[in-house]
Amino acid sequence: MHIHGATALVTGANRGFGRHLTEELLRRGAKVYATARRPELVDIPGARVLPLDITDQDSIDAVSRTAADVDLLINNGASTAVASLMNGDRAAIGQMIDTHFFGTLDMIRAFAPVLARNGGGAILNVLSLTAWTSVEANTALAAAKSAQWGLTNGVRLELAGQGTLVSALVPGLIGTATLREAMKDTGLTFSAEVMNDPAALARLALDGVEAGEVEILDSLGAEAKAALAGPPRTFDLAAVATR
Repeated sequence: MHIHGATALVTGANRGFGRHLTEELLRRGAKVYATARRPELVDIPGARVLPLDITDQDSIDAVSRTAADVDLLINNGASTAVASLMNGDRAAIGQMIDTHFFGTLDMIRAFAPVLARNGGGAILNVLSLTAWTSVEANTALAAAKSAQWGLTNGVRLELAGQGTLVSALVPGLIGTATLREAMKDTGLTFSAEVMNDPAALARLALDGVEAGEVEILDSLGAEAKAALAGPPRTFDLAAVATR
């Protein structure tokens, strides 16, 4: 997969990591469809902005018809809800599953034929180390991301025959306003050393896609993957904050 000259579509491009992915794609010479539920918030020069709600099939179908030249699909759209599985709001938990699992699945189902017509291409799903280790303050997110990891592995098998690379980016903490908002009620602060610079992470992600990697990990993601060989453990935010 060569980024220069590719046509990419990024979900959740209006802010945070999605914005950095879009900017890095443009810098590398790709054509980019930058999508968001509120497209008026996308102000990235050079990107073609499209409205998209990945939890709405009609919205997905409309975008797949418009962006018929895509050969790189980046599923970055996310729910910012926070909930525990036992006591959390049921609607918030459902929103997470609808966004991270079904939203990602429905995007892939819509764009798989597009990618096939355009030579196979690639899909990058933006996951989280919570796919492999739960976080006490947000166990529902861990469940949704675990499901998204399983989805990624499944569609990789099913799309191999059409020559589509399916990659997972599995990072730890990303130093965006989105993370800071999510953490504002915890009282925790994180040093720059334990948070990914989002621009650098975008470069890592796209380098991995170009190299054909099926899992692209930062240091915390690699720790979480390695820990799967032992007994289940939680991701201790407080411990990371003191590193």
